[in-house]
Amino acid sequence: MDELEKMLLMQVADLHKVPDGAYNIRSNGGSGGRRSTENIVISNRTDGKSGIDITVKAGTKNESVHIPVVITKGDYKETVYNDFYIGAGADVLIIAGCGIHNCGVEQAEHSGVHTFHLGKDAKVRYVEKHYGEGDGNGENVMNPSTVVYLEEGARLEMETTQIKGIDSTVRTTRAKLKKGANLVVREKIYTHGKQFAKTDFCVDLDGEGAGADVVSRSVAAEQSSQEFVSRINGNAKCSGHTECDAIIMDGARVTAVPELTANCVDAELIHEAAIGKIAGEQLIKLMTLGLTEQQAEEQIIKGFLS
Repeated sequence: MDELEKMLLMQVADLHKVPDGAYNIRSNGGSGGRRSTENIVISNRTDGKSGIDITVKAGTKNESVHIPVVITKGDYKETVYNDFYIGAGADVLIIAGCGIHNCGVEQAEHSGVHTFHLGKDAKVRYVEKHYGEGDGNGENVMNPSTVVYLEEGARLEMETTQIKGIDSTVRTTRAKLKKGANLVVREKIYTHGKQFAKTDFCVDLDGEGAGADVVSRSVAAEQSSQEFVSRINGNAKCSGHTECDAIIMDGARVTAVPELTANCVDAELIHEAAIGKIAGEQLIKLMTLGLTEQQAEEQIIKGFLS
């Protein structure tokens, strides 16, 4: 891989070298390297779609999978389908992400469809970062879709971050949870310029004792716009919480639509939404320490999204 591709890998997956454990690096639609392990097997799909299947053996512990994507071409579009089959009782870390460097005037787009099948009592921590840059006038577009099926007692923790260079994104998540399963989502988004970001969550809590905790933190600056839609359906004795916390600046626009549906008398569901500007007293306090107003805003935003 060239230096540009290596830089993108560092941005989206914190990779400075070939990772330990299983990995699959996708570069401009081709392979930038792959390795399976005894317990984690990565293979090409057999249904004609572009993408991979990742199979984790039951009981696998303390192992990781890296599956980053890098794109350095303008006027390039792809849709990739990755399926994860996590065996019962496994506990693994999956690090994904996509980095785009677009130096042209056309659009570069990556749409990734990730489907998770977690077996009984399986646990996954899934980390996904999106990053874009370019020295031209082209647009960087990412439209990630995540589909989640959690068997009894399974747990998926999702950490998704988009903080730079993505002109348009629609982030879609659909999840179905069985008895005792848990889904935890922590989303962080920063938009500026004329960028657009939409998040669309829908979680079905189908089993007794299932739980979901979905939290989105975002900053919308300049003329950018954001939409946050989160739906939790309580179909059994369960607990669900959805929260959107946004800072709005300049001429930006933010819409938050939390929606709860209780189809069981024992469903306990909560939603929270807060949109507002940076408090003046926060700016003044930092400025008394010697920071300019711009530096103070940057520090507040950094802390908010950390």
